[in-house]
Amino acid sequence: MPGNATVARGAAPAAEPFEVDREKTCPLLLRVFPTIGGHHRLKDYEKRGEEPKNELQIYTWMDASLREITELIQMVHPAANKPHATLSFATVYPDKKGINVFHPIGRCHASKRGRDDDKTLKDLNFQIGDFLDVGIFL
Repeated sequence: MPGNATVARGAAPAAEPFEVDREKTCPLLLRVFPTIGGHHRLKDYEKRGEEPKNELQIYTWMDASLREITELIQMVHPAANKPHATLSFATVYPDKKGINVFHPIGRCHASKRGRDDDKTLKDLNFQIGDFLDVGIFL
């Protein structure tokens, strides 16, 4: 690989199914920032401690799927339950230089299954400390 090439974190290559023993493994704090009609701007995450105010804190595990996270969001966000709603997921994390990166990772529909539903946080190379930005499109 060339000297200064940047490698984006994305979906990991297919491997054996990953499963966490949720009875023996401590959950992680997933900081989720849903908004209706689009995603937050990257600059909304610039200053640590001043992230968007509409944060959901979810305790979960690395084997949580986007469908599982969608259902948790639907419990507290009525708009996410509308039949034609689509939830668009992206991670926000600092790159090697400390500059935040916005990385789309998948979409789930409120009322029907899709190709991204079974992707897990581990499959998507989520790292503890990343933010999950969720655009809810109606």
